[in-house]
Amino acid sequence: MGTRMGRSGGDRARRGEGERRERDREESEFIEKLVSINRVAKVVKGGRRFGFAALVVVGDGKGRVGHGAGKAREVPEAIRKATEQAKRAMIRVPMREGRTVHHDVYATFGAGKVIIRAAPQGAGIIAGGPMRAIFEALGVKDVVAKSVGTSNPHNMVKATFTALGRMVSPRAVAARRGKKVGEILGRRESEAREA
Repeated sequence: MGTRMGRSGGDRARRGEGERRERDREESEFIEKLVSINRVAKVVKGGRRFGFAALVVVGDGKGRVGHGAGKAREVPEAIRKATEQAKRAMIRVPMREGRTVHHDVYATFGAGKVIIRAAPQGAGIIAGGPMRAIFEALGVKDVVAKSVGTSNPHNMVKATFTALGRMVSPRAVAARRGKKVGEILGRRESEAREA
């Protein structure tokens, strides 16, 4: 009887190990970037109780990205909570040639204002702090981005996600307007020639 229980426990351990390996493989396909970590204090009767707040960006490097915030008494736990939230809240962003954004966009969130512009090949990611982490996780190779106003990472990240949410591909515009993609892109190229 003791051996039977031991064997079932071993099977359970093997199954748990397999699930853990599967989870690790799933996590490894995502690019995780820690944007900020902040120590927060709660004043209680016996003094101060410290905790940590983490802001994390997660992406697959192929056009999907998400952000999350987590709070806990320990740093690793706060990061884990933020990462889980980021994975649940991922959005898909259309990209041109798999390397840059389709068009320029401006967005705000609170006091955070961001401007994102498409860039020629070889320009690289010209962006600072939290915005750079988002573009690296997203898989964008060439982009020019500027944050105006606040340097608060939460507002910068949320403003950037608002801007990315407004990103539209020419195919989606053509479908919405009942036109061909060539008509939409042809107009853009002729306007550039006139300017």
